[in-house]
Amino acid sequence: MMKRAFIFYIVLFVSITVAAQDVTLKVEYPEVIKAGQQFNITWTVNSGGGEFAAPAFTGFAKLMGPQTSYSSSTQIINGKMTQSTSYTYVYYLQALNEGKYVIAPAVFTLKNKKIVSDSIHIEVIGNSVQNQSGSTDNSEVDPAGNDVFVNLTLNRKEIFLGEYVVATVKIYTKVNLSGINEIKYPSFDGFLKSDIETPPLKSLRQENVNGTIYGTGIVQQFLLYPQLTGEISIDPVQISVLVQQKSRQTDPFFGDFFSSYQTLPKAAISKAVKVNVKPLPGIKPGNFSGIVGKLDLKAVLNNDTVNVNDAVNFKITISGSGNLKIAEAPSLKLSPDIEIYDPKISDNIKNGINGTTGQKTFEYLLIPRHYGDFTIPPVTYSYFNTLNGKFEYLTTSEFHFYARKGDQQNTGLTVYGGVSKEDVKYLGKDIRFIKSTPGKISKSGNILILKRSFYSSYAFSFLVFIIVLFIRREHLRRNSDISLVRNRKAGKVASKRLRTASVCLKNEQIDKFYEEILKAIWGYLSDKLNIPVSDLSRNNAVTSLLAKGIDNERIDNLTEILDTCEYARFAPSATGKEAYAIYDGVTKFIKAIENSIG
Repeated sequence: MMKRAFIFYIVLFVSITVAAQDVTLKVEYPEVIKAGQQFNITWTVNSGGGEFAAPAFTGFAKLMGPQTSYSSSTQIINGKMTQSTSYTYVYYLQALNEGKYVIAPAVFTLKNKKIVSDSIHIEVIGNSVQNQSGSTDNSEVDPAGNDVFVNLTLNRKEIFLGEYVVATVKIYTKVNLSGINEIKYPSFDGFLKSDIETPPLKSLRQENVNGTIYGTGIVQQFLLYPQLTGEISIDPVQISVLVQQKSRQTDPFFGDFFSSYQTLPKAAISKAVKVNVKPLPGIKPGNFSGIVGKLDLKAVLNNDTVNVNDAVNFKITISGSGNLKIAEAPSLKLSPDIEIYDPKISDNIKNGINGTTGQKTFEYLLIPRHYGDFTIPPVTYSYFNTLNGKFEYLTTSEFHFYARKGDQQNTGLTVYGGVSKEDVKYLGKDIRFIKSTPGKISKSGNILILKRSFYSSYAFSFLVFIIVLFIRREHLRRNSDISLVRNRKAGKVASKRLRTASVCLKNEQIDKFYEEILKAIWGYLSDKLNIPVSDLSRNNAVTSLLAKGIDNERIDNLTEILDTCEYARFAPSATGKEAYAIYDGVTKFIKAIENSIG
């Protein structure tokens, strides 16, 4: 019973969620097709339970449809469940005759509410079409028979100095592309460039180019503001794309099923374009801001009454369209009794195909240093209006504020203007005058630099410094040679191991004693003869000792000690007397080597 109730509430919640969402009806279709070509139109609605009504496909032959499909997904994130539903209606059509056709919107009715899709505009072209009305402009696109080409277009060819122009980089292809390998944009010399946020090119749309259908897509758009007058040329765009091409012929029995493809790079370059930049007409005002567009100016004063030495905030906002990034701060003509700081500048500017829009704000901090009434004169700002082709002035209203006297404890360092001398505060009470009477000056005879001991001490200290420096350098030099250091410290390391072996002998740990003796011998020979332990053997050790001038008797004693130790480690009959003899023999051998080799 509880399980059924839970399922009921879940279904009820999902139903309410679906009903509460906005229902939309979207349509997808090709905009350009060839006569006789088959294609499909797809409508998608994000709700079920309604009734879908397709329009009449006048001018086209309906082959099949509607083919419906349904998809649904449910997500639970942080305890919040959301569900999305999608119903799809697909119709398959065939174009009959050339021309431009408009198909009426489809209608989806849900609970007596009608949701209407967009109208469908399709152009049907034939094989012999040459620049039909409404097709892509030949002056902008010149495929020259290429399967892939790129185009750089400007939305205007003639503009004023400082007026924006939109540059669009667009790719055209008749073959399958697997991606764009590299793009090299021009430097746009003579322009201030800003990137327009362009969606990633994930799919291409069909477009009629002089009677040929190309897959087209916008790669990038730029907003350009000219900084020079005259005719400015923009260099071409270079692009490298990856083209999918069949690597072998089609099988006569299985068609393209077993065909393989390879990806080949292909380069394309656009044509250079030119734009004519006209100078601004009329007489340029002296305070011209440099902005060409349409602006608005507002000013706000945050307070009309403050204490002396307290700040007021005066904010000026410039909004509208134009290159607002170069907008400079308006100049303020204020009383010298007002201290003004550099304005804090903030902006909210966006770049789009309609130019740069937004606003730029200048916040001034004003501090009155005297009390009284203060006036902020009207602020003027000039720009060039592209709508009427004239320079225009923007002016704010006049602002007033009053600075009042502060508390006594806060006005000790303030001089108030516009008052009598009796009200002026005396600020010199804490200043001590320079003593004017001459003092008694005596010559001191105890000067350190004039004493002989000073120079003697200096020379002695310098000599000590040289000696310490020499000893330190010699120490570093000797320690830099690792093999020499190991050779020099071999005796000390062996003595430590022998002491460990002696402790094992006293504790009657005979096996461990022989193990430590062998470590002491082999470690000493490795350090003294400069032979790594991994490469050390009895033969190369004897050869090295003979080369060092060690007599055969001592080498034989060493060999006998090694044999005894290796045998005693595995012989349980080893006695303490033999161990003491071995210890004495090893000690004498190491001392003899130290005296002979050093």
